[in-house]
Amino acid sequence: MQSGKMLVADHQGTYMIKLTGDVRLTLCNTIDEYIEQMFAASDFSGVTVDLAETLGIDSTSLGLLAKLAIQAKKHGLDIPTILSPNPDITRLLQSMGFTKVFNIYSDEITDADDLQELPVKQGSERQVRSKVLEAHKILMGLNKQNHADFCDLVCALETPKSFK
Repeated sequence: MQSGKMLVADHQGTYMIKLTGDVRLTLCNTIDEYIEQMFAASDFSGVTVDLAETLGIDSTSLGLLAKLAIQAKKHGLDIPTILSPNPDITRLLQSMGFTKVFNIYSDEITDADDLQELPVKQGSERQVRSKVLEAHKILMGLNKQNHADFCDLVCALETPKSFK
């Protein structure tokens, strides 16, 4: 499967994030740092996430997207949009409770020439583990099924011996 990539663009405070390929925790630092950059921008007014070319996406990446939506709400911004023409990805988003925090559409963007690929930001094992923990705690808060599904993982990650 094609490795995941993150492409981004912004136009007068409206941001676009396009995730392509197999999006895994190797992109977690890249995704999280870009989210922080968006919210730090003085003109940040909204964001659309394009998953049209996403072949697969793991729970850590989903948790970071949920973080984006929750932060947008806290900042009084409109509910972010996800474009997901792939029915399998859309079902995954729905099962994770994303309909509560995102507007999800099956549209595709045809004009995205200004997107720039972000380099993958490497992190230490501790940093990645911290992002995984944060992402799964966020997912757990979206619905009861997520709470049940990720409770054991979160407990294991919170155990001090797992942070060597």
